[in-house]
Amino acid sequence: MSGDGEEPEGGHGKGWIDRIWAVPLDLLDGLGSTLVLTFRTVIWLVRPPYRIGQFLGAMDFIGVQSLFIICLTGIFTGMVFALQTVYGFRRFSAEGMVGGVVALSLTREIAPVFAGLMVTSRAGSAMAAELGNMRVTEQIDAIATMGVSPIQYLIVPRVVASVLMLPLLCLLFSLVGMTGAYAIAVGLLDVDPGIFMDRVQNLVEPKDLFMGLLKAAIFGFLIALISCKQGFFASGGAKGVGIATTRAVVQSAVAILIANYMVTAWMTEL
Repeated sequence: MSGDGEEPEGGHGKGWIDRIWAVPLDLLDGLGSTLVLTFRTVIWLVRPPYRIGQFLGAMDFIGVQSLFIICLTGIFTGMVFALQTVYGFRRFSAEGMVGGVVALSLTREIAPVFAGLMVTSRAGSAMAAELGNMRVTEQIDAIATMGVSPIQYLIVPRVVASVLMLPLLCLLFSLVGMTGAYAIAVGLLDVDPGIFMDRVQNLVEPKDLFMGLLKAAIFGFLIALISCKQGFFASGGAKGVGIATTRAVVQSAVAILIANYMVTAWMTEL
């Protein structure tokens, strides 16, 4: 029998085991709750009533209100990428390839990833904070008490709007980025404009644009689902809302990078 104030024999080791097991268990618990929420979201997506006002409001918030940050990021990304590419390619007298390389990079990789990250930082964090605040102030419980599904009313419009708007933002990012790249390459670094546009037309194919738009739609689904899930299940008052918002941004960014590799690997095999 152990003395007063002493831990039972093996207790210290058991604590280490519990802490080790807590990590995979938390990951599995988070994955399970996300899959359940995904299933419930899809079910409520096809069930009436369809609240058009909620969908339009979410599309305005995620899409229209993100135009400025997308355009700002896109034009400077294109300018910097063109600047670095021209200086690099001139070492091999290949600056004529700048237009095609920039266009391919923007449409296939840079535009969907950067647009997703910008929407995550602006709209994803706001969705998590808004739903988290509604959870801790019991507004979500009040919605359920009135006989309205909180998932259908709060999560479905945001997921649908994100899936629809992010490909459009990705396309806008590509166009603005190419405008910035053209201005720097042709206007500042004396790349021939005809060669620049000819390489864009010859190297960029419809499947490249399709890959970028498909990635953007997948990223939009992941951003909205992860952000809404973190806010929907937030707890612990204002501190809990802050933690949920931080987790939403970090997890969405990681999900974007992982999904980007998986879709790229899949599409390159086709």
